[in-house]
Amino acid sequence: MKRFLTWVLALPIGMVVVALAVANRRPVTLSLDPFRPDDPAIAVTLPLFLPILGAVVLGVLLGGVAVWLGQGKHRKAARAGRRATTRLEAERATLAAEVAKHAGGGEAAVAALPKPGAEAA
Repeated sequence: MKRFLTWVLALPIGMVVVALAVANRRPVTLSLDPFRPDDPAIAVTLPLFLPILGAVVLGVLLGGVAVWLGQGKHRKAARAGRRATTRLEAERATLAAEVAKHAGGGEAAVAALPKPGAEAA
């Protein structure tokens, strides 16, 4: 289903990109010299769709990096939660073994302990 949705979204976007590229093939001069617009030191002539698509790709990449950096605190909290869960599961197993050893009840004593994730009454 996910693959189907990807195609449903990617196909129209791809068609629009191709239409944009075909409609904007005329060469333009991209000048990187703001001080001499008549005779720029750094200038390149290329089809109009290339700077447009380049700006879109750059914006998507910069936006992705910004979102990834902004979510760092959430990823850090998730890692800490996983470490705490692992530590607490190991502690529960150790305590269950101690209860079984001291109570002498074997499995009945261990069964009295709540399972991880179970609601405490």
